[in-house]
Amino acid sequence: MSHVVIIFSFPSLQALFNILIPDHTADAFSPPRLSQSGFGDRLLEWLLGGLSRWDAEHFLFIAEHGYVYEHNCAFFPLFPLSLRVAAETALWPFRDFLCLRSRLLLSAALLNSLFSALASWALYELSCLVLQCRRRAFLSAILFCLTPANIFMAAAYSESMFALLVFGAMWQLEKGQHWASILLFSLATGVRSNGLINAGFLLYSQTKHFAFQLQANARTGVKQLQVAGHFLSLIASLAVMPVFVFLPFALFQFYAYCRFCKPDEYAVPGPLLQLAIDKGYRVATLNNGEQPWCSWDIPVLYAYIQEAYWNVGFLRYFEPKQIPNFLLALPAFLLGSWAGWWYVTANPWHCLTLGLMKRKTWIKGEDKSAAGFSAPGVFVYMVHAAALQLFGTFCMHVQVSLGGF
Repeated sequence: MSHVVIIFSFPSLQALFNILIPDHTADAFSPPRLSQSGFGDRLLEWLLGGLSRWDAEHFLFIAEHGYVYEHNCAFFPLFPLSLRVAAETALWPFRDFLCLRSRLLLSAALLNSLFSALASWALYELSCLVLQCRRRAFLSAILFCLTPANIFMAAAYSESMFALLVFGAMWQLEKGQHWASILLFSLATGVRSNGLINAGFLLYSQTKHFAFQLQANARTGVKQLQVAGHFLSLIASLAVMPVFVFLPFALFQFYAYCRFCKPDEYAVPGPLLQLAIDKGYRVATLNNGEQPWCSWDIPVLYAYIQEAYWNVGFLRYFEPKQIPNFLLALPAFLLGSWAGWWYVTANPWHCLTLGLMKRKTWIKGEDKSAAGFSAPGVFVYMVHAAALQLFGTFCMHVQVSLGGF
């Protein structure tokens, strides 16, 4: 409910703040508008224009024109494709007074309000299973709704869609619905590249299940032949499951290779070609497949873009001029570090055994696990958060930690 209230009040708030504090002119991606703006377009831009800044320009541009420029391929296709479908179907009746770009922006606002509300619900259901405490689960969902990074959930970014798919996949995995979880994790990789790391949840779930089976078999005296069968099943699962998560990433890289390294003749509007010349953007029709990454043994455009366009790499952001950004991200870093340390000190044996040994607290012959943040099921999520925090701090632009952790 909190997300719904925030979303519906946001247009008026952002319009007010855009008047009081105008956006500064940034050296960011700002493609020309090819369609003429009518009254409806200007009104919508006044109400929702603040949602189309920075990376949102890329998503809206891709939804309207496709992958024209090489660096557009840093933004994965499922979210802009969803915007285009919504603009051409649900918002099709508005085509007479809203141009395509305006309908895409409106689609982003409406879809992200839906995605973020559903993501908070999925997080609540997931937390109920992991924390074994509805009160703490409700608190986690409320904090998710009220995070300062909520602007990324409302703007024309892919965060809301990604959060919904990942939380939904985790929830299904906790319920034992492995194929539903695999499908959602796979779709999440089609939204954002960091969906690749979610393959770890599938691998850990299968390994944990096998470890618990071994412990149960040791007590019941199961034959070695059955144990061998379980082991072969584990190996097959560990080999197959990540493939589904990696497949959208691989297919998109293959598409980028065909698009920019083996280009076919396709028409690019003149203003977009002129922008490429003025800004030095690479377009397949201009560069004729001469991009340096095309000659790599494994031509992964995403890795090239992160390094060449945004200087992403180990310790590359550690510069004196970035000290203010590190100070800005410090609270998020300290909070994440404290949470990890607290969990390790509260569950040292569980962490040392990687959560693969059942912890038994016998009360009247029953095995009960701790509830709340110290619950055994939290372990894999703490490892996930710690990995993202370390990678984000040392290898990415550190302010990403404000919205990414």
